[in-house]
Amino acid sequence: MSDNPKFAVIGGGSWATAIAKMLCSNVNQIAWYMRNEYAIEHLKLQKHNPNYLSSVEFDIKKLLLTNDINEAVAHADYIIFAIPSAFLSAELEKLTVSLKDKVIFSAIKGIVPETSLIVGEHFHNEYDIDYDNIGVITGPCHAEEVALERLSYLTIACGDEQHAKTMAKNLNSHYIKTKISDDIIGTEYAAMLKNIYAIAAGIAHGLGYGDNFQALLMSNSIREMKKFIRKVHKMKRNINDSAYLGDLLVTGYSVFSRNRMFGNMIGKGYTVKSAMMEMSMVAEGYYAAKSAHKLNESYKAKTPIIDAVYDILYDGKEAKKVFKKLTEKLN
Repeated sequence: MSDNPKFAVIGGGSWATAIAKMLCSNVNQIAWYMRNEYAIEHLKLQKHNPNYLSSVEFDIKKLLLTNDINEAVAHADYIIFAIPSAFLSAELEKLTVSLKDKVIFSAIKGIVPETSLIVGEHFHNEYDIDYDNIGVITGPCHAEEVALERLSYLTIACGDEQHAKTMAKNLNSHYIKTKISDDIIGTEYAAMLKNIYAIAAGIAHGLGYGDNFQALLMSNSIREMKKFIRKVHKMKRNINDSAYLGDLLVTGYSVFSRNRMFGNMIGKGYTVKSAMMEMSMVAEGYYAAKSAHKLNESYKAKTPIIDAVYDILYDGKEAKKVFKKLTEKLN
């Protein structure tokens, strides 16, 4: 692979926009695929994404904008997927260009519904991509703070250390600090699970629980996450590292967290459907709750918080009653 690899970003949302901004600090040109033709034309004329992080202004000469996913993939050596997991399969079905010689990085914090796999496992199992060519970009990092150039930290995980270093180098800047990891599976599961716990935090807030309970909830969440990930992929990892605990905390507490916002509406009495209609962005934790619950039927980790969120979102149980029972299980 070239010493100056080419990059493509797949997705038109806030996180895709943030990643495009980060890359443009270091790369002469990136391919950027988004489905929305209006957004592409607006970017070309006004230099910003009209729908997400509209304060970010781009140097258009650095962008190869396209609504053809094959054009973006063909351009790049490193491809970053930053679209909701629920839409990934539909986008991949459009591909006629091979992924075999590409390095795939997931910036998706969710489970692929069609296969109940995290994104890395999905590419490995369904597209025969070697794990050495699969990576994960995880936080703690909110797109909105990237737009404001507030100091943020990323963990880049990949089976091939050189691929991780290349991605880390090209995302790094004066406000983005990066580090690498070899825990591809664990970091991606953590990125998926923290969205469920953020929904739990939002539900608790919506129900009127205070900071004391939320602190307890987050403490129990990191321990529950550790148990779940250990069942899925046992290896030496420090669950208190920023990729696990840090990402959980920012997603559970931040005003920018769409999963917390979604949970807050559920706690206040919104139905799942009405809460989704209110939001302009996808709350990945909704889909993750179902997938994690299904996966745990075989893993059998003790997950009372995931179970509580699942019961509320999918079994239609009353949030107030579910959380009253949950308070008796936490310590």
